[in-house]
Amino acid sequence: MAQAQGVPAAKVANPAPLGLAGFALTTLILSLVNAGLVTGSTLAIVVGLALAYGGLGQLIAGWWEFKNGNTFGAVAFSSYGGFWVSFAAFVFMFQGKDAGNVVAWYLLAWGIFTFYMWVATLKGARVTMVIFLLLWITFVVLALGAFNGAAAGSGLTQIGGYVGILTAIAAFYGSARAVINEEWGSQVLPG
Repeated sequence: MAQAQGVPAAKVANPAPLGLAGFALTTLILSLVNAGLVTGSTLAIVVGLALAYGGLGQLIAGWWEFKNGNTFGAVAFSSYGGFWVSFAAFVFMFQGKDAGNVVAWYLLAWGIFTFYMWVATLKGARVTMVIFLLLWITFVVLALGAFNGAAAGSGLTQIGGYVGILTAIAAFYGSARAVINEEWGSQVLPG
């Protein structure tokens, strides 16, 4: 549809801070579980976040990145939104059942995807590169833990949880950076 002459185009908000925030919060809570830092029945809150904020929130951000013509953002947010929805579905369907080593392969496959997405970040913002590097390490360490049969809060899974916490902190920073810098109209937070 052609735009009327003299009528300014409507500004579309940057969807990346939403995607990063949804990713960060969901990753933080699951990583606290993996690191063994939280106790009690935590699975329900992780699944709820995975469906709503990590899943749906990132899918929406990814679809808006398609609209903005940002291939990287569209692929990243849509894919990790899909990751969270698939994670929630897996937990819901297989909770308490032996999944064998398929979880390890699942995490390793996400590690492969994250690695080539990390390579794509090397020419962009430093904070994005750090997020993807830490996420790649998180997936690899969690996959190794799953291949060894480690439960949350033990061994490699616990280390993966701690790296995941660092990943979440970096993603929170990336989200905050985008929102704060836009609102202030200057680069308050570097990166």
